[in-house]
Amino acid sequence: MFYDLTVVQNSKMLQNLSAILDKAAAFAESKKFDVTVLLNARLAPDQFNLTRQIQIACDSAKLGAARLTGKVDSAPKHADDKTTLADLQQRIRDTMDYLATFSEADFTTAATQHITQPRWEGKYLHGYEFLIQHVMPNVYFHITTAYAILRHNGVDVGKKDYLGAMPYKV
Repeated sequence: MFYDLTVVQNSKMLQNLSAILDKAAAFAESKKFDVTVLLNARLAPDQFNLTRQIQIACDSAKLGAARLTGKVDSAPKHADDKTTLADLQQRIRDTMDYLATFSEADFTTAATQHITQPRWEGKYLHGYEFLIQHVMPNVYFHITTAYAILRHNGVDVGKKDYLGAMPYKV
């Protein structure tokens, strides 16, 4: 389960985010404005802009897997000063490439890991709680917010873009 949620599902959602960003670029080109306008857009004045939503979605996915497997030191570091659409697409690809380095075996002890972060002031979550109550909600929140920012600004994206391909059976 940990591998499926942390690697497979998060990779799929990042791939969907990348496809949504492609639609944003095409929209900006068709309307003859700089895509940076969209990258700086936000839904509320006190909310992070689209660029930061993408950065945090990637960080949540990669650091979630890294913390659950005890491999935080191997996680790629991304400078948040890389803010062009090409930079953000590369960050998504780098994150997906990193997630692809994990195997199911890496998550053998994930459920019982004690996960902490500096801002938690010495508190911790067990791996299961960390995955279900922190990693997954954060990845989905930031990808959903990125989607909503683009949708709000007129980019023609819908639920199928957000969900991506489904493994339907016949």
